[in-house]
Amino acid sequence: MAGQGGSSAGGRGVVISDNWPGYSLDLFTYPQHYYGDLEYVLIPHGIIVDRTERLAKDIMQDIGDNDIVVLCVLKGGYKFCADLVEHIKNLSRNSERFISMKVDFVRLKSYHNDQSMQDMQIIGGDDLSKLTGKNVLIVEPQGCSQSGWESQSFPQAPNSCIQLSTQQCPWGTAHHRAVADDIVGTGRTMKVLLNNIEKYKPKMIKVASLLVKRTSRPDGYRPDYYGFEIPDLFVVGYALDYNEHFRDLNHICVINDHGKTKYRV
Repeated sequence: MAGQGGSSAGGRGVVISDNWPGYSLDLFTYPQHYYGDLEYVLIPHGIIVDRTERLAKDIMQDIGDNDIVVLCVLKGGYKFCADLVEHIKNLSRNSERFISMKVDFVRLKSYHNDQSMQDMQIIGGDDLSKLTGKNVLIVEPQGCSQSGWESQSFPQAPNSCIQLSTQQCPWGTAHHRAVADDIVGTGRTMKVLLNNIEKYKPKMIKVASLLVKRTSRPDGYRPDYYGFEIPDLFVVGYALDYNEHFRDLNHICVINDHGKTKYRV
């Protein structure tokens, strides 16, 4: 169930401690136009790829033989979503359990510079009514680990289980819907998305996140599947941005003060 770390095999992500010094930038290649803008490499690209493949395996074990509608939340979610979907496809091709996937897109705007905004915008995803009676799998780059989601059953396949409260629908027999989200530093962005999707009563919601950020803020949540638990840092790279910059950085890195000033809007 959501809020309990996903499947038993890989439910607990790789925990990066608060005192982890990271990797020296000198050990890796990265775009030259970001020289002087980064503090260190938090998670190298190769480790991201390997961990994403394991998440795909866990999801495949749980929802094999079901259809999935993948809802990718742009822009930060596109790379994690694409890699996760590709890994699931590869596993499905070589397994007796087949997963059929469709992909849709929405965009959430939650940050101004490095600060989470009070109000969020949702762009796209016009026909969310197609979620009715289906199962929802939310796939996001980053969430928070303060509070967990509680499992809740909805009678008659609730139409939209996307509420940013601590609610989740059980697995059903119809389609699954996956959502790939941008950075959710406080959990409020995902709550906005969930509130909108819940109107259409899907049968199920599960959440997969590449990153879970440790935070004391009360409106966070813990996804069912997550790759890494990280300190409360503002990270960029692997499609995660700072004012639209750093999306072309393959590694997940911590931006320094110079970088924040340089790209501040």
